[in-house]
Amino acid sequence: MHHKERFIHAFTLLGKFLKQFQGDSLIRDPSLERLNEKHFESFSSMLDHEPILNPWFTRSNVVRALSGISRMLERGILEKWLDPYPEADHGGKERRIGLVMAGNIPLVGFHDMMCVMASGHQLLARTSSKDDRLPKELVKVLATLDPELAGRIRFTDDQLRGIDALIATGSNNTARYFDYYFRDIPHIIRKNRNGVAVLTGNESAAEYVGLGEDIFTYFGMGCRNVTKLYIPETYDLKILMGHLDRFLHLRQHHKYGNNVDYYRSIYLMNRIPLLDNGVVLLKEDPAIASPVGVVFYERYSDIGWVQDQLAGLNEEIQCVVSIDPEIHGTIPPGSTQDPMPWDYADGVDTLGFLMELK
Repeated sequence: MHHKERFIHAFTLLGKFLKQFQGDSLIRDPSLERLNEKHFESFSSMLDHEPILNPWFTRSNVVRALSGISRMLERGILEKWLDPYPEADHGGKERRIGLVMAGNIPLVGFHDMMCVMASGHQLLARTSSKDDRLPKELVKVLATLDPELAGRIRFTDDQLRGIDALIATGSNNTARYFDYYFRDIPHIIRKNRNGVAVLTGNESAAEYVGLGEDIFTYFGMGCRNVTKLYIPETYDLKILMGHLDRFLHLRQHHKYGNNVDYYRSIYLMNRIPLLDNGVVLLKEDPAIASPVGVVFYERYSDIGWVQDQLAGLNEEIQCVVSIDPEIHGTIPPGSTQDPMPWDYADGVDTLGFLMELK
């Protein structure tokens, strides 16, 4: 079996295994029987315990992440993704790829790990302390499916030494360190990015709900979450706030609720105008990245001005949500947290980068 087909076979079964946790019930499929017997109960138990170890990783948020990964791992999707990379089936020199994983949302480093496996290289990964258990548990499942493939993955808590290339995600400060320390080897180093949305005022109720998902999924902590809105000059923000009321239950989460309360206090003490519906604060601000529980906004009278802003802030923006056809490269409301394998972070072709190392 060629490497590409071997990879697709193993990761398709991994996706089917993960899909079961959307309903937390076994799928009666002979291809999953061995996996379920060995891993289903322990994996489900881990999902129950994860919120105790990291309160931001609620069971619903982890299951949401698993659901997105399972869609990414459907056979047809993987075949479409790998089709432009015929070299994935050929040999070439194996490299050891260092991977520094982020921990802001569950399994945020999975796509990078999958890219290294698809490329046929070896992986030396350092997980975040905030997301240390989930990646390792997935590799255990993969080891049951394909021991040789999983054997290419090794985790470490030490500095990444003896690597031929690096993929790292972190803050703007850590990115400067990575840039300097790994300057002599090929690398992809990602900094802070966020999602933005451009409203027209013609959004439907369903699109407003989708925008709410883009804002609140994972408590807004992902690089694809919308943290900044561009709104028409005459737009009434109370319309948006009314639709976002459906997310009021999130304020019951103590860490998220504390964030909203903290920033509300700070802004009020400084007499900064706010819109507040109890679960999110809207603050007029030119910045892109907002604190957890806060969304920034700016008003516009000319869509050309918005286009210029987006172009100038390109290095800070991960994705743009809008129904406005005049803005190039947008995605519809409600789709920020469902990227496909070819939706590379920062627009950098990770798999292409890895293939070129061969």
